[in-house]
Amino acid sequence: MAHVSAAERRPQLIKAAIDLMTREGVAAGSTRAIAAELGVAQATVHYTFGTKEDLYRAVMEQLTQELLAQVEHGAPTDAGFEETVVALAAALWRTVRERPTSYQLLTELSMFALRAPSLQAALQSHYREVTAVTTKLITEAAERADHELVQPAETIARFFLAGFDGLTLQHLSLPDQEAEQAGLQALVSTVVAMASGRLDLVSVP
Repeated sequence: MAHVSAAERRPQLIKAAIDLMTREGVAAGSTRAIAAELGVAQATVHYTFGTKEDLYRAVMEQLTQELLAQVEHGAPTDAGFEETVVALAAALWRTVRERPTSYQLLTELSMFALRAPSLQAALQSHYREVTAVTTKLITEAAERADHELVQPAETIARFFLAGFDGLTLQHLSLPDQEAEQAGLQALVSTVVAMASGRLDLVSVP
């Protein structure tokens, strides 16, 4: 059998891990099972990644990059601020509707990472990157439309992501298309109002 380098084997093992854990859950993602999914020896997984946690970290990074790429691709370059926020939210929600299993796996991995010290950095990196990209898109939309943001772009981004994570979890747990659409409209409307100064933030001690 021809030798396959670690660099070539790495994306194959990531895909095998994603395929397996999407079907059977994170708990099923042992190095033995992932190796069997690809049809290689268990030692190949450890040689390529070192530990199971290192492979899980790579899976989280892959899923994050794929989802962010879809959102950035859907960002308009010639629309006003409100239209851009609406388009971004719609593009992101399409990824939830079209790839629910990716969100479910990412959610499961995030919960797993909370209990795994070796994955804390990967989890923090995931949220930092998602927040940074969302902040960048909001900032660019405001600058392009000459729209002054009343609240910091990162505050707006974090609020939007918090609401979107909640809607995503509802979709995964108890799908209701009409309720989800109403929730998404309310979230986007609140984000636009917050950014435009039409929403006063209440002081919370």
